[in-house]
Amino acid sequence: MLLAEDLSTEDVDKLLLKIIDKVTNKEVITMSNKKSIGYRQVGDFKIPNLSLPPEEAKIRLGKWGMLHKDYLLKNKKVLFTTLLTQGELYQHCAEVENQAQQMFDTLVELMKESEGVTEQLKENNQMEWVQKMSNIQARAREIVISDLIHT
Repeated sequence: MLLAEDLSTEDVDKLLLKIIDKVTNKEVITMSNKKSIGYRQVGDFKIPNLSLPPEEAKIRLGKWGMLHKDYLLKNKKVLFTTLLTQGELYQHCAEVENQAQQMFDTLVELMKESEGVTEQLKENNQMEWVQKMSNIQARAREIVISDLIHT
């Protein structure tokens, strides 16, 4: 086993260069195993030929998915770029969309039950029912955004 005292500065530099070469080559091999990217020349610039995978192109995002995508773009740029380049951004946002919609619907139903907002109230006093439902939906929306969309 080598000790730090046994190595000269030149030996340490050589050892570090070998380690860096191994790590760099490993990353290059890993990257070369993935799909290669072609480029097109536009003026003096080479622009990568990127396109969405077919399954990603078919996904349509709703309100929650678009909010999450916007949050990732503004606040989690590395994750956004990683998901985008791996072709998983829209799939990820669609999963968040489904979870958020289920959470919103569940919260609204639970709040309606706990606060006594019923069809009977709707028939008897529509304005009160609308006020309570708007309040419940606004609170549920805030909970979904803070707990699921902005994470």
